[in-house]
Amino acid sequence: MRKSMQANTGRDTKPELALRRAVHARGLRYYVNRRPIKAVRRTADLVFPRLKLAIFLDGCFWHGCPQHHTVAKTNATFWAEKVATNRRRDRDTNTRLTDAGWTVLRVWEHEPVDQAAARIAETVTTLRHPYPAAE
Repeated sequence: MRKSMQANTGRDTKPELALRRAVHARGLRYYVNRRPIKAVRRTADLVFPRLKLAIFLDGCFWHGCPQHHTVAKTNATFWAEKVATNRRRDRDTNTRLTDAGWTVLRVWEHEPVDQAAARIAETVTTLRHPYPAAE
């Protein structure tokens, strides 16, 4: 069990690296694993501070994906509570950041990388140019 938990890194996972590469390839620059608000102990995977945009890449098991979450066979009660706690914290994080004027995007690890990067790029464009050009 200990080795298994130690292997679960908190950052620079394969899905994170793939998403960062795809977003970077679109010409976007961002901060990695940073607190959007210093006073709030929550770290976003990608942060665009000037735009107040925080992106979280959520793992299907750890965050209880409605499509792919699997119930643990061993220690099921512990893991069910762990996932429930993570989901409550995610909702709280979204609320805190939104109340502070931030835009929060959540990407599931199963979401195609190009699709997620396109969604992020679209959000960046919208935040940079909030009003449509006059015709």
